[in-house]
Amino acid sequence: MLRDDRVKAATLTGSEPAGKSVGTIAGSEIKRVVLELGGSDPFIVMPSTNLDRATDVAVKARTLNNGQSCINGKRFFVHADIYDAFLKLFVAKMGALVVGDPMDAATNVGPLATESGRNDVEAYVDDALAKGAKALVGGKRPEGQGWFYPPTVLTDITPDMNMYHEEVFGPVAQVFSVGSLQEALQLANGHPYGLGSNLWTEDEAERELFIRDVQSGMAFINGNTTSYPEIPFGGVKRSGYGRELSDLGMREFMNAKTVWIGADADA
Repeated sequence: MLRDDRVKAATLTGSEPAGKSVGTIAGSEIKRVVLELGGSDPFIVMPSTNLDRATDVAVKARTLNNGQSCINGKRFFVHADIYDAFLKLFVAKMGALVVGDPMDAATNVGPLATESGRNDVEAYVDDALAKGAKALVGGKRPEGQGWFYPPTVLTDITPDMNMYHEEVFGPVAQVFSVGSLQEALQLANGHPYGLGSNLWTEDEAERELFIRDVQSGMAFINGNTTSYPEIPFGGVKRSGYGRELSDLGMREFMNAKTVWIGADADA
């Protein structure tokens, strides 16, 4: 399809390998492409925030679409001064979610989209637990039919664990204690993906530092990372390039034409 002369450009929402394939073919055909690929969004929580509100959104950020969204909050960096208090609330709220039939109004988290997707999530968690991570809630798939995986909160994550460097596409939260916003940003930016990001603080200087230094295509403060038609959507690094939505998204598929008209010879 990409090599068909009638196709002038393409946009892909998908995995990094799919993005490489589409980008390679489009490049060989000299065609425009927008790539919206994976994400492992940081969710940073600082002491000045409202913890009840922050944990409410943290749960939503990690479990939206059963944890299968590119802009889910996946890595949670919490200042040491509020780390224990955040964990207590976050774990309680994650553990209270009802896992079950998505057609049941009482259900909060349904099954994952595919069996292989559930297997991938399970493998990431099992690898982390075997290497010293702790599951404060969840961490084991339930018995019975369906590709379910419970809301899970993991701590003591280290770089030798596979999930540290990759994207876990399911309702599994990695929680880290940090001593400062600078440390949180260093850890957040050390990941190959850079799609969305989230900061919770009432400190104006911390907001300015976050906006300036976070390596992501989108930076949200005191609110869940969301796709709005009015604002550009897209990432940096291995999360892809180009933008969807808004005027920037439209211009990705428009050609600018320069027109110059000389002065009238009789003037």
